[in-house]
Amino acid sequence: MTATARIQLAPGYVLHQRPYRESSMLLEVFTGSYGRVGLVARGVRSPKSRQRGELQPFRPLRLSWNARGELGTLTAVETDAPGTRLHGTALYSAFYLNELLVRLLVRDDPHPGLYECYRVTLEGLMRGGDIEPLLRIFEKSLLQEIGYGLLLDREAESGEPVQPECYYDYHLESGPALAVESDVQAFMFKGSSLLALERGQLTDTEVLRDAKRLMRAALNLYLGSKPLKSRELFGATSNKASVPPE
Repeated sequence: MTATARIQLAPGYVLHQRPYRESSMLLEVFTGSYGRVGLVARGVRSPKSRQRGELQPFRPLRLSWNARGELGTLTAVETDAPGTRLHGTALYSAFYLNELLVRLLVRDDPHPGLYECYRVTLEGLMRGGDIEPLLRIFEKSLLQEIGYGLLLDREAESGEPVQPECYYDYHLESGPALAVESDVQAFMFKGSSLLALERGQLTDTEVLRDAKRLMRAALNLYLGSKPLKSRELFGATSNKASVPPE
């Protein structure tokens, strides 16, 4: 018989929720100590449930549950801090972060560094910070945490340092190779863009454009053919002047 573990007041966030049976919900939550966890929240859709209004995305929570098998059972929830107020592009960007975590993290695999990066990114979105650098840095951290980190500061085969003034053909599963001028099929990036992404210094327009192009290609490699719903939702509701969360 599988033993039941009782987790008490672990800091975490709700990533996704969907109805379950008549009055319950299935939750995907992200915690620093336990990683992504699947929980059954029994009775929370009942009008009398006090937990109903607390289980919202982007709100810092303290979660308690009984863990047994693939899905745990939520036993208590407390609000850990004031809710993060997000609107417009920042809101869609936050949903994008959540969808990446649900799609790419395996359950019950702790990533405390990524959890902290997620928290900081949400705070940046709440403060109205420049969205694209926040997303690129989070994406880079996510790939690093799940074992697919990008090599950015040296050549893949030779180990030679990347030079800011040179151009590189980036191979997603290995890293940069010094570009050959005749190779028109190369996935080309300037060395200065790769080094800026490595340092997290994403202020230049060209650097941001290159970082977005590289990160999108890298993520698509591991996301597979199924499109992200957050991208589709943003595309259906945004105007042409907005910057999509990708």
